[in-house]
Amino acid sequence: MPLTPLDIHNKEFTRGFRGYDEDEVNEFLDQVIKDYEIVIRQKKELEREVDQLNERLGHFNNIETTLNKSILVAQETAEDVKNSANKESKLIVKEAEKNADRIINEALEKSRRISIEVEEMKKQAKVFKMRLRMLVEAQIDMIENDDWDHLFDTEIEDETEVKREMEKEYSSQQS
Repeated sequence: MPLTPLDIHNKEFTRGFRGYDEDEVNEFLDQVIKDYEIVIRQKKELEREVDQLNERLGHFNNIETTLNKSILVAQETAEDVKNSANKESKLIVKEAEKNADRIINEALEKSRRISIEVEEMKKQAKVFKMRLRMLVEAQIDMIENDDWDHLFDTEIEDETEVKREMEKEYSSQQS
């Protein structure tokens, strides 16, 4: 067990022949006691500071551990969000590709239908043109026919007589 200031103070030395000067030894011991008390107080204060620092160090170690765990959780969460975003973007791209394919197929189908309709209309226009030509040619043939000539050769009776007959017909229709 270490010496205490009281142990130093109560220490008795045996006297010998021509021993040390008692006052000088006592002064020295008083000085040693004072210095020893100072050292003990400083030691206790330093121990208290060490305890406080150890306590703070433990607190900061806990904070560090918590922060490290939080960082790991944040990194995992960020990775999960990144993976989810990648999956979602792939799904969106696939959906867009499907829609694009559907739109292209619909446009191609519509283009085919319109092309068929155009060809049908061309055929109908050709048929119409051919029928119109035949009709016009038939009318021209009729006009050029000699049957009309005998009508021009017949003379019209007196104009007054024709007028009277027309008036009779008109009045009979009115009644």
